[in-house]
Amino acid sequence: MHILQNLVQMTGQRDHLRLELSVLSTFMQLPAVTNVRALELVELDNGHWVRPRTWLQAGQLVSSTQDVVQDNQRRPLHEMPHLHACITQQAQQMQHSSGADQHVIWLPVWMHEKARVCLEVTQSDPFTPHSLDVITGIFNVYQNYQSLLDYSERDALTGLLNRKTFDEHLLRFATAAQAEHSDEMPWLAVIDIDHFKLVNDRFGHLFGDEVLILVANLLRSAFGSQHRIFRFGGEEFVVLMPVSHKAAAQASLEAFRAMVASHSFPQVGSVTVSVGFAGAKLCSPVEILGQADQALYYAKENGRNRVCHFEQLQDQGLLHSAQVSHEDVELF
Repeated sequence: MHILQNLVQMTGQRDHLRLELSVLSTFMQLPAVTNVRALELVELDNGHWVRPRTWLQAGQLVSSTQDVVQDNQRRPLHEMPHLHACITQQAQQMQHSSGADQHVIWLPVWMHEKARVCLEVTQSDPFTPHSLDVITGIFNVYQNYQSLLDYSERDALTGLLNRKTFDEHLLRFATAAQAEHSDEMPWLAVIDIDHFKLVNDRFGHLFGDEVLILVANLLRSAFGSQHRIFRFGGEEFVVLMPVSHKAAAQASLEAFRAMVASHSFPQVGSVTVSVGFAGAKLCSPVEILGQADQALYYAKENGRNRVCHFEQLQDQGLLHSAQVSHEDVELF
């Protein structure tokens, strides 16, 4: 009965992290289970890494608040050879027993042929066919619901994250912000396709949609798994960038701008983007978006096809007008 109640609670979640906590709590209700973890799998420039994202500590489930790059608990994936083999073989699960009372099963969550999360369940007794059926059943409910949540958070045309999940992602990024005047912090960039209305008017909405899809694909190519990329509607995109120096963030955005400018879009030909970005410090989403929007508006008003930084424009006294509303500004 406790398991059924936990499953009901699990399918009532509307957030990936709460869903993760709920499924791990459900596993803890099973006989012989001694430990549970949710492991995050990431690919960085220097290889594949794994780190505990949610784990059991003093009888309570806790979740990391650190960015994976800054997390000292992360380790190379190859240091966990059985999990490494599971991911490399794209297996649905992997078991290993390291002693009479240490039996582990790994259950990766596969989406689009990639696993970014793996659940780990440890038992004091060997896995029996019945216990495996129960664990697999719970995991399948979790995975199906995870897919539904993921689908509800995605833009139908581009497959990028949609706006309704933005505030939560921004809060997580902003909590990693450094001191107020530090140059090392998360960053928020607002990207707008230049003269997109003319593309629709001249070539039609089908080619306009193709431009949006191709720009979304270029965004995925330009920014790694630690970035969060959103389509905000129309021709506007937002990128949340992990903690870095301002120069590194600007270089990444400049590289993306150049990538778009050099890309040949079918029928349409050349397309450019304008970018405004600001530090994602711990303040309201409206304020951070407003700052990035002001930088974007300046880029639009001063030649387009450029990247502008809010704080730099502000220091140079170039932002004399009232703050721009993210909801109301017309950028073309």
